[in-house]
Amino acid sequence: MTSADDVADPMSTQEAAERLGLAVRSVQLMVDRGELTGWRTPGGHRRIDRRSVESWRQGRAGVAQPARVHGERVRALLIEDSHHFQALIGLVLERHCPEVELSTADDGIDGLVKAAQLQPDLLLVDVMLPGIDGATLVARLRTLPAFAGTALVIVTSLGGEALQPFRLALDGLPVVHKSRLVDELPRVVGQALAQRHGGSRPLRPEGP
Repeated sequence: MTSADDVADPMSTQEAAERLGLAVRSVQLMVDRGELTGWRTPGGHRRIDRRSVESWRQGRAGVAQPARVHGERVRALLIEDSHHFQALIGLVLERHCPEVELSTADDGIDGLVKAAQLQPDLLLVDVMLPGIDGATLVARLRTLPAFAGTALVIVTSLGGEALQPFRLALDGLPVVHKSRLVDELPRVVGQALAQRHGGSRPLRPEGP
């Protein structure tokens, strides 16, 4: 078991969270899952191995990760305030992409919290959200090293000129109009995951 005697210059949980751009709770969960090396002091305080933090950070930010392949589980978070579209997207993914385990958030603030907690492989975000607009949310997530390996897909009811104010924040991201969710979402999800993870084998949607 790792201890303070084994590791020079350990980090507190707060320092590790700031370094990774995550919530403290997310770092605690990463230690519990073995993704980071940590231990408790005799006084009960958590300490994190600085080398494991830097290794995880560099791996997420600078190394292309393998694509998810058919049959593996994919954690997804949908940030969407409409329960109707939450249900519809859930049904589409359940039918065509059964690998995807979908969680939902009703607004941008809840979405940020859940994204930090879940560390999803895939984020689906509406650009019109209560609390914080989706474009601002996406722009923020794209700056965080922790989400460098996360595939992003935009879902929106906006089109044409109405979408222009969001173009800068959404540059390079796939956009699916809500009226075409059933036809386009499985293909776009598969392509986004494959491209984001830099692999040659995309998540292949199941079709009829």
